[in-house]
Amino acid sequence: MSFWVVSNLDSILICGTGALATFFAARLSAIGLRVTMLGSWPEAIAALNRDGARLGETSYPVRALNDPRECQGAQLALVLVKAWQTERTARQLAECLAQDGIAVSLQNGLGNRETLAASLGLSRVKQAVVTLGATLLGPGHVRAGGEGILSLEADPALDVLAAYLTESGLRVERSDAVQSLVWGKLVVNTAINPLTALFQIPNGKLLESLPAHEMMAALAAETAAVAVMQGIELPFDNPLAAVEEVARRTASNHSSMFQDILRGAPTEIDAINGAVARLGGERAQLNRAMWHLVRALGSW
Repeated sequence: MSFWVVSNLDSILICGTGALATFFAARLSAIGLRVTMLGSWPEAIAALNRDGARLGETSYPVRALNDPRECQGAQLALVLVKAWQTERTARQLAECLAQDGIAVSLQNGLGNRETLAASLGLSRVKQAVVTLGATLLGPGHVRAGGEGILSLEADPALDVLAAYLTESGLRVERSDAVQSLVWGKLVVNTAINPLTALFQIPNGKLLESLPAHEMMAALAAETAAVAVMQGIELPFDNPLAAVEEVARRTASNHSSMFQDILRGAPTEIDAINGAVARLGGERAQLNRAMWHLVRALGSW
């Protein structure tokens, strides 16, 4: 039976065990869904199975595993792994997702949907864009870093998911222009993530320093210009205002790239600033600089 005609879906697979994956697991478990998390971080898998997905001081039951053979027949998967992990996750989903199952990418950067579709087929991969934040406090333990919007494709296949996400307390919108939203988030990520990683500060601190604010503004403008070069109509008229709004809304949040640097983990810089630099060429020198600086920061 196809997901879009199922009205009583009561389970969900979340690919990933990081900050946002744990956040979504907690919120969806809280409304009674049976949540399974598929990941590769042993400490997180152990903590999630022992203590549940912890959001603040509250814990919610989940099942965490690292073997896709243990979640065969999944009807719906939320993909919340890092961009550099997408290819491996696509192979895992090809093994465990039901033939009529759907994978929804909520990831940062460019190329994730295409990578998933190469293994699953384009019709089985949907796109969502999320602008809320979460800070990882430890394996399986997160703190919400500011509320935001979760935008889903306006596809009937996602109606039940939209209802559950709304029930969980998230602000959900539907969109016919999801690629525009992907690039809109890319503008935000290219302007906030590398700077917070390099300066090792929460998002809101970028608004308190004139030099940092000027760099943020220049990166937002450059990425927006590359979007125009690609024929993308952004979901906002003022890139800097959009970035400032996210920085204010998630002021206390540590960006995912900053969190990766703190943990000594690989970052998504290649799929964020690196992707813009490759597409923009000579017109994306600031993104190229951020790309190389963060890669160097993570190589020590």
